[in-house]
Amino acid sequence: MVRASARWWLLMLLLLGGCQCGDGPNVGGASASFRPQDTVVDFGRVLEGTQVRRSLTLVATGRAGVQVEAVTDAPFFVVVSQIVVTGSGTGTVDILFSAGSEPVEGELVLTAGRTTAKVKLVGVGVRPLPCVPQGECRESRFDLESGLCIESPQADGASCIPSSRCQENGTCQAGVCVGRPRTCNDDNPCTVDSCSPTQGCVTEKVVCPPPRDPCKAGVCDRNVGCKEVDVADFSPCGAVSCQRAEVCISGTCRSVTPPDGFVCAPATPCQDEGTCQEGACVRPDAGDLEAVFSAALGGEPVAEDGGPVLLADDDTVYASVCGEDAGCWLAAYTDRGLLRYESPYADGGARTLLAASGAGVVVLAPEALEAYAPRGAGELRWRAPLGASVGALDAGVPAGVPGTGAGRVALTAEGEVLTYVTWSETPFAGAEARRSRLVMLSADAGVPLAVGPDEPGGGAARLAVDAARGAYLYTPWDGRLAFTSWAPPDADAGVAPLSLDALGAGVPGGAASLALASGRLLVGTQAFVDTDGGVLGALDWDGGVRTLSPLAEPVLVSPGGAVGHAFALACDRTDGLPCPPEALRTVLRAFRSDDGGGLSEVDVLPSPVLPGVFHEAALLQRDIVGVLADVELPDGQRQAWLEWISSGRKASQCSLPGRVHVAGAVFAGDMLHVALRRDGVWLLESYPLGGRTESRGWPLRHASPGGSRRAAP
Repeated sequence: MVRASARWWLLMLLLLGGCQCGDGPNVGGASASFRPQDTVVDFGRVLEGTQVRRSLTLVATGRAGVQVEAVTDAPFFVVVSQIVVTGSGTGTVDILFSAGSEPVEGELVLTAGRTTAKVKLVGVGVRPLPCVPQGECRESRFDLESGLCIESPQADGASCIPSSRCQENGTCQAGVCVGRPRTCNDDNPCTVDSCSPTQGCVTEKVVCPPPRDPCKAGVCDRNVGCKEVDVADFSPCGAVSCQRAEVCISGTCRSVTPPDGFVCAPATPCQDEGTCQEGACVRPDAGDLEAVFSAALGGEPVAEDGGPVLLADDDTVYASVCGEDAGCWLAAYTDRGLLRYESPYADGGARTLLAASGAGVVVLAPEALEAYAPRGAGELRWRAPLGASVGALDAGVPAGVPGTGAGRVALTAEGEVLTYVTWSETPFAGAEARRSRLVMLSADAGVPLAVGPDEPGGGAARLAVDAARGAYLYTPWDGRLAFTSWAPPDADAGVAPLSLDALGAGVPGGAASLALASGRLLVGTQAFVDTDGGVLGALDWDGGVRTLSPLAEPVLVSPGGAVGHAFALACDRTDGLPCPPEALRTVLRAFRSDDGGGLSEVDVLPSPVLPGVFHEAALLQRDIVGVLADVELPDGQRQAWLEWISSGRKASQCSLPGRVHVAGAVFAGDMLHVALRRDGVWLLESYPLGGRTESRGWPLRHASPGGSRRAAP
């Protein structure tokens, strides 16, 4: 019995003291380990830039508690890296996913003692689409699950922004944004206040009609409106020389003998003023013009034959440019040379400039007109296929390819586009039978608002817009001068008819040109016509023993409509033989508008002995004509000059620096902008005029300083 009892106690001691079966102290025979409840944590689709939190459960595999270390890498993050899992219980590890813009995978590593577990982490970062409502009174939101924009109507009464800037305080009514008419009247009789759907309130100073008397000026007085006042004493009122000068004194034009020191020629950006010395006008030597800026275009500027190479509007200069391998694009610069944008054309093909205003830049694309934004990135605002435009009323599609071009596109004061479109009656190339139609397109979308009748004939034509009345159309092939007026278009009324009413007998045999100012039209370089159709007088192109061949453009009309300016090629040969190109000279003639009689003539080429090319001209203030022309030097290179012509004589001329090839130019404000090539590089350069381009009437052939082919009242 004693032996048996001793063996029993020995066995108990071995069991209690010699067997260490647990994983930690003080737990006896309990085991301590864990396992993750899931092998994958999926965060799903998450918006870029946001975080999502998910939890993973850890399960104890024994009766003892255990501490687990959790580690992962970006874009996944562990909220608390040490997790306690209670014995026979669970613990939770929280993980964050910081979403980017693409699917990602990661790994969560869990460690406790000698136990390691790995859990896969997955998430999809989603970049939201820019959801823009497709219409008024609608809202658009990005749906994360589908990856699409979902649009829904806004409730009646919700605030909205009317599409027209002529309305304000808009609210949604049956899905349409309805606003109150905006009041633009500033109670100033010396301003013309109007509202543009694209620009809002537009205020322009009242332009008083220039008096016939050159010693009077029209000014607007807030109390009495337009009135006449005397110009400054000694202002020129006729020809000025150092032998005899016609100047204003106390409001009367008088002929005086200028004393020594009398200013006989104004200062220019390259030359000080001239003064009379012993009966002769003496001026210091002229230097080169100094460019305000010179910017590389990155390619060659392109233009339609006879169309503008550059356009200027609202302190911005536009060029259509093509690079060798880079395709073609619309370039916009500030008038001091800062690049605003380069907007590539969608197909990389060439476009040519037609007109520009605050509503957009209109260019000619293959079989279509396009409009680009004047600011921002210059994005394409709309594209209007010409075939659809001319068939807007009768739904017919022209058989031949329709076309338009420079001079056949004009802008209204509100930015609507008028275009005269011509097409062949048959689809075969070279078909002689043509038809034409006048179309008005909306400024914001390029959709047809009104169309004129389908007419026989077609080809070069010219449009001019009177902001107060309507538009004038001259078609040289039949000599017709026509007028059209329009009411403010109603978007809900559909496409309206546009009438074309003939004015008088027209002007047969004219060139493709038309200028408008103060109720008078200079038509086809042939005649002055009142805007009611009455012919005032044919231009006197009698060159005596010389041959004069009028140039179609530019033709310029003074702001008061009293004087017209036109250019011609002159040949001094009297033997009846053709004049060789090197013997042709370009002359500027001034005409009275009341009878067409000649006032003066001057050669505009810089050198009397070298052949040259006349590029561009514009009216400057004080009835000065600014001219850009060049000559071909004996070595074959070319040099260009800016000239000032007043009262039938050259007041001054300044050369552009270096040897250059001029592609085109535009006068705007107080600057001349020129596209030229120097040393093999195409550049846009700007030069000071020493004064301002005349902003009244229609002083330019392609675009007014305000950017469009239109005339102020």
